[in-house]
Amino acid sequence: MMEMVTVRTFDNYFSANILLGRLQESGIECYLFDEHTVTIDPLLTNAIGGIKLSVRKEDLAMVTGVLKEFDEAFLQAARCPRCHDNNILLVPKQAAGNVIASILTWLFSSYAVSIENVYQCQQCGYESKTLPEDNTLHN
Repeated sequence: MMEMVTVRTFDNYFSANILLGRLQESGIECYLFDEHTVTIDPLLTNAIGGIKLSVRKEDLAMVTGVLKEFDEAFLQAARCPRCHDNNILLVPKQAAGNVIASILTWLFSSYAVSIENVYQCQQCGYESKTLPEDNTLHN
């Protein structure tokens, strides 16, 4: 029996399937778990941990490289709508709820608590729940 490792979780099937296709295109055997549950009832997303992209444990090193390339290309295409810089990172949102979630995760380490992340421009501090699109072509 092959051992599977979850490499990413998603709250929507669009992003999950884009990355699934990219890994499959690279010849990596991978699967999505809980996709149908999250798609049918999005309110269960946090309860079940989202859509899980899993790969074989022995493919983990190759997967890490492919994911890094994909993430870098994806981030390079994004531009801050405020200052038009492309230095955008996914960071934990500075909120009281995240502090509480971190404490609960530490106390009950077997229970994973979802922490809200935001994309933040490193130049001007602009924050967004979704990665800003490159709007410079449309101006």
